[in-house]
Amino acid sequence: MRTALAAAALLLVSGCGATVAQDTSATDPVTVTNCGQQVTFDEVPSKVVTNDTGITELMFALGLKDRMAGYVVDGDNTVDLQTSPWKADFDSTRKLADKISKEVVQGANADLVFAGWNYGFSESTGFTPDALKQLGIGSYLLTESCRNGAGKQRGIMPALDALYTDLRNLGKIFRVEAKAEELVQSYRRRIENAGKLMAGKPRPKVFLYDSGQDQPFTSGRNAAPQDIIGKAGGDNVFGDLDDSWTTVNWEAVVQRAPDVVLIVDYADGEANTPAQKQAFLEGFAPLRNSPAIKNKRFYSLPYAALVEGPRNPASVEAFAKYLAQV
Repeated sequence: MRTALAAAALLLVSGCGATVAQDTSATDPVTVTNCGQQVTFDEVPSKVVTNDTGITELMFALGLKDRMAGYVVDGDNTVDLQTSPWKADFDSTRKLADKISKEVVQGANADLVFAGWNYGFSESTGFTPDALKQLGIGSYLLTESCRNGAGKQRGIMPALDALYTDLRNLGKIFRVEAKAEELVQSYRRRIENAGKLMAGKPRPKVFLYDSGQDQPFTSGRNAAPQDIIGKAGGDNVFGDLDDSWTTVNWEAVVQRAPDVVLIVDYADGEANTPAQKQAFLEGFAPLRNSPAIKNKRFYSLPYAALVEGPRNPASVEAFAKYLAQV
């Protein structure tokens, strides 16, 4: 659908204490590359449904709250909402459901769904971009979640590059390119400055512990923790895995002898707080001789800070400060 009115207009969109000049007069289609596919938007989406905290915060950071029909966030992710720099935007935007589905987005009269593989999209549930296309609803996939051609493995570029790619793509789609570029350059400066805290110091080996007691769920080299850990001055012990978020085995964790454990703060059904996850790791016999366990080197960040999203630069800063002290 093409914009009916060609008259010049600027819409001021509120965004976390600021307003963003949005050019709604543009009538030319915009094409971006999303997960290797060329996607064309004939007009600016106006009823976007987002899935997950970090994805929703990308919209808020760009000042696009007024372009949203609502968001979907798991009810267990209360820490994310309570700690969000965009809490006021969450409070004033409609939460549609705990789990995304075709019925949820149809009920919101969505014209675009912003989600990702394992961030809402899944063949097992039947909620896929192809299924939405059949309903006349467009999709934009989080770049961190793009599949890389090896089965269902995810990740086609470094995680922070994925963040910058999505910001710039969304800037084009919603005609807020100046704001998007402002954010990208600001994030780059913050991350560069944070990296100076560990300059010249030994790089500790870091194990990202998301969840799982039978088998740990962690980050390969294509998920956001890879760059958060790396830019903060550490090395992800599973940075050799060509995948995003993935399951490994405890034997591999023990063999890689992490110096620090970075814990994801969210409820997983087995250990619902960072303290409970730390207690499990400290009581897990195979890990007792790992440097991180012996020296009690644990640090936690909220889930939304460790998936692709606008909290990533602050995560690098916070973790770099921690590493510089251990």
